[in-house]
Amino acid sequence: MGKKGITKVVFDIETANIFDEVSSNDPAKLDISIVGIYDSHTDTYSSYAVSEFGKLWPIIERADMLIGYNSDHFDIPLLNKYYPGDLTTIKSLDLLLEIRNSLGRRLRLDTVAEATLGINKSGHGLEAVQWWKEGKEDLVRKYCLDDVRITKEVYDFALKNKEVSYKDFGDIKKIKLNTKDWEKIAEPSFLTHTLPF
Repeated sequence: MGKKGITKVVFDIETANIFDEVSSNDPAKLDISIVGIYDSHTDTYSSYAVSEFGKLWPIIERADMLIGYNSDHFDIPLLNKYYPGDLTTIKSLDLLLEIRNSLGRRLRLDTVAEATLGINKSGHGLEAVQWWKEGKEDLVRKYCLDDVRITKEVYDFALKNKEVSYKDFGDIKKIKLNTKDWEKIAEPSFLTHTLPF
């Protein structure tokens, strides 16, 4: 369980194609191959192909917050294309956005993970697209869950230490993050659910 009993879902998406193939920079024009998640409610990692999304939606709907890396710009708009409701109504914490707001520029997850945690991603997204096209679904699932694990570890480190690190021409530099409202969840108003206003 997360802090104060809140349920967090850390997630990452791999795609079946790339922007060049859809002649657009709109994430919603891409197709999903695999969604990987960490669910704090059950403390488990799992992955889902599009045909398995019926099992994913209840987990997402139970979440108090979604956590990702470049998720507000990329993952949520893309997943929303498949979701029957609206994922933007769930609180979202995009680590890339938090870093960019503090540092003034974007950093790759690998760059942050290496300097902050001493670990690297197991590949890159273009490899995952190629694996998917070659029918290597197990490799895509593993890669996606590796990314989820790294994202979760960066999030947990940032929440605890109020900073992450990155390498800048060989020097390790710190990025201060204001984490005090990260896990602040608005109390739901039960009035709207029970009274016919």
